[in-house]
Amino acid sequence: MTQAKETVLSKDPRPLPENVEETQQLLETENYVSGEELATSIFLALKLKRPLFLEGDAGVGKTEIAKVLANALGRDLVRLQCYEGLDVATAVYDWNYLAQMTEIRLAEATGKTDRAVLDQTLYSERFLIRRPILEALSFDGLPPVFLIDELDRTDEAFEAYLLEVLSDFQVTIPEIGRIKAPAPPIVIITTNRTREIHDALKRRCLYHWVDYPGEMQELEILRRKLPGCSDRLSAQIVAFVQKLRQMELFKNPGIAETIDWTNALMALDQETLDPQTVSKTLGALLKYQDDVARMQGPDGAAALAEVTESDALV
Repeated sequence: MTQAKETVLSKDPRPLPENVEETQQLLETENYVSGEELATSIFLALKLKRPLFLEGDAGVGKTEIAKVLANALGRDLVRLQCYEGLDVATAVYDWNYLAQMTEIRLAEATGKTDRAVLDQTLYSERFLIRRPILEALSFDGLPPVFLIDELDRTDEAFEAYLLEVLSDFQVTIPEIGRIKAPAPPIVIITTNRTREIHDALKRRCLYHWVDYPGEMQELEILRRKLPGCSDRLSAQIVAFVQKLRQMELFKNPGIAETIDWTNALMALDQETLDPQTVSKTLGALLKYQDDVARMQGPDGAAALAEVTESDALV
């Protein structure tokens, strides 16, 4: 997987927030609705220059926090998407072997084959390919937001490698030496808790559990993200999704799925929820057939009836 870097061009860099209230306001500029506990964790991570370790179920908005911070602060976003088998050559650095071979042939053609000089030339920054970790540590200007996404997908060996990065914000390249960040980047680490992360790494971070939003918070998210959705439909959608999360599905719908489903219903010009439309559009909300089949049966009908009946009473 190649390096992922996004440069924010639309906004001027902003100063870091001075307190928790300013942190919440900063997030709200990007329409990210956060509770005070999350805003406190973000503020402390920024103030203390410590990595922020975000744990929670998939779809609760962990990755979005890094994107929102980069946009709100006017910083570059460097993203390392983790996966099984991730190694140093993909995550930290690699050498441009094609350019090195061309340099060797050029040296042979011109007779400049001194081994020591050639080695020094070949293994210089001129031929160095910067992957996300090295990109996040070697920057000009303001420190970027460095997102290490879904760390639990990697193995323990790579997790151990990150200890040097998160302790001293530096990496060691044998051919060049130590490269240290001029200032700590803003580090956001996310995990879906498919496996436990070692305590040694967690101790280097501030920790926060990101849970599913409450009903009022999710309703506010919908109003901000999809202002064209009617109040009644938004309320019914949120109430229905909240009930689904209490039913021990194989995979609860996240905030992203709530937004996707709302978009689908708006595209169908729905003003309220009805059994037929819900049954046909569950693929936008649920991602496992067993969950879809269950919600197309009596359990889903009962949940929808409760939502629509309470809405009628209101």
